[in-house]
Amino acid sequence: MRFLHTADWHLGRSFHGSSLLGAQARWIDWLVELAREREVDAIVVSGDLYDRALPPVDAIALADDALRRLVEIAPVVAISGNHDSAGRLSFGSALFERAGVHLRTDPARVAEPVLIGDTAFYAIPYLEPDLVRGPMGVDERGHGAVLGAAMDAIRADLEARPAGTASVVLAHAFVAGAAESASERDLSVGGVAHVPASVFSGVDYVALGHLHGPQRVGDNGRYAGSPIAFSFSEEQHRKSVVLVDLVPAGGAAAARAAADPQQSLLDPEPELGTRHELIACPVDRPLARISGPLDVLLADPALTAVQDAWIEATVTDPVRPLEAMEHLRARFPYAVVLRHEPVGAAERPDDSYADRVRGLDDRALAARFVQDVRGAGPTEDEQALLDDALADRRLVESLA
Repeated sequence: MRFLHTADWHLGRSFHGSSLLGAQARWIDWLVELAREREVDAIVVSGDLYDRALPPVDAIALADDALRRLVEIAPVVAISGNHDSAGRLSFGSALFERAGVHLRTDPARVAEPVLIGDTAFYAIPYLEPDLVRGPMGVDERGHGAVLGAAMDAIRADLEARPAGTASVVLAHAFVAGAAESASERDLSVGGVAHVPASVFSGVDYVALGHLHGPQRVGDNGRYAGSPIAFSFSEEQHRKSVVLVDLVPAGGAAAARAAADPQQSLLDPEPELGTRHELIACPVDRPLARISGPLDVLLADPALTAVQDAWIEATVTDPVRPLEAMEHLRARFPYAVVLRHEPVGAAERPDDSYADRVRGLDDRALAARFVQDVRGAGPTEDEQALLDDALADRRLVESLA
């Protein structure tokens, strides 16, 4: 069995206000060609097909196009993630299954695998503990409890299947020990967010979604990661999809015994129960963080290489430059984040801002505001303008 493991498409997401739909469409073109070239037997999507419960129409059209093209190559198994609406994603799922697109969103069906060849694909949609623990018969509150119950049901079903049946579990969860980034939504509302890797024991491969950085977890799990970066915290991510080859008849047990959960992303996989190949996704637009005085950023020839990247710029001028973003975008058209961190600025005190300005009169308070915002107090002309404004305010109040 050979399949592609993908996750966290987040169709319809924007990047600091800029649409990513074109980049996502180009990535899907690449994925379809990859699936065809590598002659896969299945494609799995481990949750967050969309970026929100009510996706925009153009994101739905892109998902429709992607699933239609992929299923012409191999069956598709997808689960709902915490960003998806399980009810909406399941619309037409019974009809889609006849065409080979298996959209699994119902927790009651976790132990009903999608059978492809000699492999059972068990699909665990994102489980919100407080919504599903009653129907699942779970008393304890938390993600670990409901995922544990789901895996108990899966292992029971797997034991009843013929010897040599390979097993794959799709899940959308935060496994303890994995590295997160700034673009994932917190799962802690429904109880403890993290689940131990051991909850997924007893199966050949766990195709995980939710965390956006590709990484191994536990003996038999891997996050595919998102195909596109959604925050500057992902600047160092090597976005990829996972090509998985399963070796049947007992290989998984040997793999679990020998696997090192701390193995680097770049280390070769042991050729035991499973073989994984990370295939790097094309980078539609890279990310870059740049820092320095504004004049240096606008003139530094070394920054020519990142002129067409998404830019997070930190200007270090003692005084915040006027129209800094406009100047930056003249050279870096995709600058989307601007920070001001003046060199030599004092460390932020521990007390609150209200404590620091308590007792200041209106004139001193206005001057302090200018000082705190741009790193330098008002000039004489600016102070005169502030004084005029304060005088006008007092006049208006006296006439009220």
